[in-house]
Amino acid sequence: MRNALAIARRELQAYFVSPIAYVVTAAFLLVSGYLFAAILLLSREATLRYLFGSLTTVLLFVAPLLTMRLLAEEQRSGTLELVLTSPVKDWEVVLGKWLASLGLFAGMLLLTGYYPLILWRYGNPDWGPLLTGYGGVLLLGGALLALGTFTSALTSNQIIAAVLGVGLTVLAWLIDAVAQFTGPPISGVFTYLSLSSHFFDFLRGIVDTKDVVYYISVIVAALFLTTRVLETRRWR
Repeated sequence: MRNALAIARRELQAYFVSPIAYVVTAAFLLVSGYLFAAILLLSREATLRYLFGSLTTVLLFVAPLLTMRLLAEEQRSGTLELVLTSPVKDWEVVLGKWLASLGLFAGMLLLTGYYPLILWRYGNPDWGPLLTGYGGVLLLGGALLALGTFTSALTSNQIIAAVLGVGLTVLAWLIDAVAQFTGPPISGVFTYLSLSSHFFDFLRGIVDTKDVVYYISVIVAALFLTTRVLETRRWR
């Protein structure tokens, strides 16, 4: 675990050497700030429920942008071979890189912390849904980043990794739409597999164990598959 944390620290520093962290963070804050102001003016409600719901669409594109370089750039530059031949396990490399992207995303969310303060200053927000909403967004973000890490391991081209990441995350978000054209029990399977079907309870202040377990399972499964991809490269 110590190696994974060391890799996460190195990757987090690498984010700020390139313009990726600054550009993506600025874009995220610009869009979220605009949505917050617009929704607040239109709804006149002291809640972030509508904002969190809108940000899910933004996250489908932000997550692949944050993860596209994690393993793709290592493969392009040839440094992945050096990493894989070092005394570091494959799962530690994958976990460390995912933790770095999650840390950056958590920092981006932290920068929106003044939204609840504004609501508290001018209204009387329900803090329960606010906190669970942030928790739900963090879990969803973690799952999307894990999927993006997986697609980054599939190619040495960052652009292709980003496109694959967007495609996979959008598919995982909208897969429950297939349930409309199938009957039970198949429809229930598609609904359960959808990222969206496990998210919106958080916005209502409901923390269901099955939703938390689902997102953790997606993260573990995506990181496991990423580790398997790295193992195949080790033996090439």
